[in-house]
Amino acid sequence: MGKNYEYYIADVFTSEPFNGAQIAVFPDAAGLNTRLMGLVARELNLSETVFVTESPSSQNQWRVRTFSPQGEMNFAGHPIIATAYTLAHCGKVTLGQPYTSVLLEQNIGAIEVNISGKDKQPSFVQFSRRFSSTVDLFAPTDYELARLLSLEPKDIASKSYSARLVSSGAHPYLIVPVKSYEAVRSAVFDATAWSQTSAPQTAAQEILLFSDRNPFQDADFNARLVGPRVGVTEDPPVGSAMPAFAAYLCSFDHVQSGTHSYRVDRGDSKCRRSVLNIEMDNENSDELTLRVGGEAVMVAEGALDIPEEMLA
Repeated sequence: MGKNYEYYIADVFTSEPFNGAQIAVFPDAAGLNTRLMGLVARELNLSETVFVTESPSSQNQWRVRTFSPQGEMNFAGHPIIATAYTLAHCGKVTLGQPYTSVLLEQNIGAIEVNISGKDKQPSFVQFSRRFSSTVDLFAPTDYELARLLSLEPKDIASKSYSARLVSSGAHPYLIVPVKSYEAVRSAVFDATAWSQTSAPQTAAQEILLFSDRNPFQDADFNARLVGPRVGVTEDPPVGSAMPAFAAYLCSFDHVQSGTHSYRVDRGDSKCRRSVLNIEMDNENSDELTLRVGGEAVMVAEGALDIPEEMLA
């Protein structure tokens, strides 16, 4: 005999099933140790799996641990949206008006999350973070960037934005603007060209490629992650890069002081498109307040049987 652990799978940053990022959430993971959490994440093989336990400190506060198939993650944006949405969906959070606040304790600390509801069901989830960032103007030349992205130098944008290195936490991102949505979608990372340019000197392992030209009316930017750690055919979620992207935008003079709202999409109509709503308070300092929000859709629920001897 074993113990059944219920889980839900939500598509995050989308209002349409089978789009966005697939996140699994175990709303009551009491009894699962770190090893088992890792095994379960590998078994489900989704980009992230979240394990939730109730916090004894206060109501509407939970301890959250997030695992990819490769191991535990200290912070990830998509799981925050999925977790809050799932807790409301399965009745562990009672929704109020106009929104209900919860605290999700990730490894980096407590994250404040607001859940908006409609007909007692979650409709929009937003979380807030305040963080420090460093923006370095050093970047490879347009020629080098074009080579390592398999693009032409004319594809690299330099009018409103320019390539910059931004660090806002665990690792720096090389953020590169291009002139068109088509360039974002057609870029192919070239590892050989990367090694022959000045790019490795930046210590960045991921490139956030973006364009402010987008065929979709519900987004201001299209973004995509590529780089040494990203597979050639992958189009991974970009939520973890949004703090760096917000700091990047605020580093330009034409983004004035005050609050700014943008919508960032990844993917396309054939590739699980996501739309992230970001709102940032530009205070012209190294610290930045960022709010990230989006919709989610519940697409599956089930139970995983854990043998009793593994729980001992």
